Amino acid sequence: MFRTALRNVLAHKARLLMTTLAVMLGVAFVAGTLVFTATLSEAFERSSQKGYEAVDVSVQPDWSTGGGGEGSEEADGEPADPELALTEGLLEKLRGVDGVASAFGTATGTVALADKDGELVGDGWSTFGNNHAAVDGGQDPRYDLRDGRAPRRAGEVALDSRTAERTGYEVGDTVRLSVDGPVREEKVTGVFDTDDGFVAAGGVLVLFDTATAQKLFASPGHYSEIILAAEGGVTQTELKERVEEVLPRQAEAVTGDELTAVQARTVESQMEGMRTGLLVFAGISLFVGSFIIANTFTMLVAQRTRELALLRAVGAGRRQVTRSVLIEALVVGTVAAAVGLLAGIGIGAGLRALLGALDLTVPDGPLVIPPNAVVAALAVGIVITVLAAWLPARRAAKIPPVAAMSSVHAVATPRGLVVRNTIGTVLTAGGAALVVAATGMKDSEALMGAGAVLTVIGVFVLTPLLSRPLIAASAPLLRGFGVSGRLARLNAARNPRRTAATASALMIGLTLITGLTVIASSVQKSIDNMAAESLRIDYVVSMATPSYLSEEVEKTLENREDVTALTPMRSSYAEFGGEYADLFGVDADSFGKLTSLEFTQGSSEELGDGKILVDSGIADANGWKAGTSLEAEYEDGERGELTVGGVYRSNEVFYGALIDTADLDPHLGKIESMQIMLSVQGGASASAKDALAKALGDNPAIQIQSEQDISDKAAGEIAIMLNVLYGLLAMAVIVAVLGVVNTLAMSVFERSQEIGMLRAIGLERLGVKRMVRLESLIISLFGGVLGVGLGVFFGWAAGELLAGPITTYELALPWDRLALFLALAALVGILAALWPARRAARMNMLTAIKTE
Repeated sequence: MFRTALRNVLAHKARLLMTTLAVMLGVAFVAGTLVFTATLSEAFERSSQKGYEAVDVSVQPDWSTGGGGEGSEEADGEPADPELALTEGLLEKLRGVDGVASAFGTATGTVALADKDGELVGDGWSTFGNNHAAVDGGQDPRYDLRDGRAPRRAGEVALDSRTAERTGYEVGDTVRLSVDGPVREEKVTGVFDTDDGFVAAGGVLVLFDTATAQKLFASPGHYSEIILAAEGGVTQTELKERVEEVLPRQAEAVTGDELTAVQARTVESQMEGMRTGLLVFAGISLFVGSFIIANTFTMLVAQRTRELALLRAVGAGRRQVTRSVLIEALVVGTVAAAVGLLAGIGIGAGLRALLGALDLTVPDGPLVIPPNAVVAALAVGIVITVLAAWLPARRAAKIPPVAAMSSVHAVATPRGLVVRNTIGTVLTAGGAALVVAATGMKDSEALMGAGAVLTVIGVFVLTPLLSRPLIAASAPLLRGFGVSGRLARLNAARNPRRTAATASALMIGLTLITGLTVIASSVQKSIDNMAAESLRIDYVVSMATPSYLSEEVEKTLENREDVTALTPMRSSYAEFGGEYADLFGVDADSFGKLTSLEFTQGSSEELGDGKILVDSGIADANGWKAGTSLEAEYEDGERGELTVGGVYRSNEVFYGALIDTADLDPHLGKIESMQIMLSVQGGASASAKDALAKALGDNPAIQIQSEQDISDKAAGEIAIMLNVLYGLLAMAVIVAVLGVVNTLAMSVFERSQEIGMLRAIGLERLGVKRMVRLESLIISLFGGVLGVGLGVFFGWAAGELLAGPITTYELALPWDRLALFLALAALVGILAALWPARRAARMNMLTAIKTE
């Protein structure tokens, strides 16, 4: 039987080609994902290890100790704020600890650098500044100067070599940069190399002299971190224990090995998310491929009815016949998995190279082929193929020996179809009920996911039943194609199980694509609604980096005559009776002019003079209402009396407690804003925006966005996300196309005698081609209609979950996209039929008539 199985594989290798390709693509996706993420992980881990080579012990603020605001002290005289714990005095004390070979402090923060065209370098979220610590003969052990010298005074900076190369800056050039809003012009005195992982991934690193960096990123005389190197013979653990004896309560010591381990875990966690996401799409491709495998082996078994029955007649048992078909699947799966593994390794290497071509560089490192990639590729390819072939193998074993004397085997019984339809109805109804029920519940993502899976399975089981009325509905459209159109419809309906399995592969891909598109369109609509309902502004000013805007930016805008109303938005917190709440400072005089919040009690006019506005969630949780008197403890530890002036419904922009800046600013160590909202004379316009930008020094670090800009930016980000998801789902669609091609090709072979007879009685070659193409079109559109319908349903359901946190959420059906998806389904059908139709038309009619 083993030899028989091998002969069958070799005899039908052309018919098994599409199945092999489908499995190979899915396996390549899995292997490529594992190779790519393992390569990235290894590269970043090596880079982080190099970055910590000069670190034996790191002294950092211990944020778990809490503390008050700037300048506050505890009873022992130590600063209560951990941010102020790392002082020059502590650095000198640490240098005197036994076993410390060298010690230096670092001051780190975010910096926005402009290129020679005035555009922001990098994405703004991976652009950092640091100090150059002169330790070993005036050099910083973390950085190797390639050209020039280190910065020594204010007005001087050094750039990392990667940034210098891509911007064209050289020693002696003047660069424009910003830390918290105001533009700074600095002279480049040096270019250095670094192993910093953020720089390797496309970020920017700018070095200042220590005094300047402290002023910008910490405070004068203070550091963000103190790095210690141990003397020979002193371990990191020993040095850490000695250092802890002299540390204040607000600081903690961490060894270099611990930092490396934390960094490795961070990298692994980030890669895990990417790996999981990619593997999900690989799984979708393999799931779609399983339909092709099952369909292929079902058709092969049907075409070999006499052969398998004859085997039974000469003594082969049912198990032997089952094993024979499964061995064929095993051979196909092994070959496909092996080829897929090699292709996956190539995909991993290609993606690594693609990142470099897109300037999304990663640290240098070898291509990593982890053992799990090899095991997963082989296991997935073989297991999926064998499992998908199991049902056809069981059907093969049930072929009675008497079938060897007949040209066909018994078709499915009405009882079998009734059972299938009953099971499909129960699964579909139950799954849909779970999905609908989940829309009205909190934290019901898992329930909705389970319902969606049951619904898809149920629809798949029901597709033979659904195919008949949907295919029958195409009759009026096919009449215009004459005999070819009628034959195409009858052929598509002849074997509903085969048609259903072929259409289901395409259905799954379109379900996901449609669902994602509906959700994305609805989210975009909600963003537009949010801006229209809660804001009456012309512009929002914010930093392109994670920094806050300095008070200088706010004053610059306040002093402009064309600014009619302005409110900053400061971030803080306060404790109310043991419960902490977000506290946002806004300008009481302008806030009501720039916003249109929905109030359940009071109004925005009540804001100021010790009165605050709170969102309804906080108010309901604490039993507050307008007029309630509260005792608040601010972030600096000071206490004060506040009164609830109004209760409003929160949204994505405004939530928590809103307080007048006049009441909040005295409790802030540093006056800075998350963003500034304003209106200008004449409303938003290109000239008004240019005037604001010019007033702020044409600063690349500052974003000036109108409501339309905010909407367009969100739309762009959503479009990028959708395009990435479409690209990932394209693999599943390609596999589905292979399924249509495979089904048609084998169907043409199965109907060779019939096609020969049609040719003999006068059907021209063009008519045969048209018949096969229309059959493919019907099957593809059947899958497309089911996919779009399910996608809209799941998109609506997922949107109902989003409607809770996104109060302005509104379902938006992108009719143009939905029509495009159906058109693409039709195109898939036309393209998939090209080769089978050509093959059918070129058959020799006499040879075809003699085919059995």
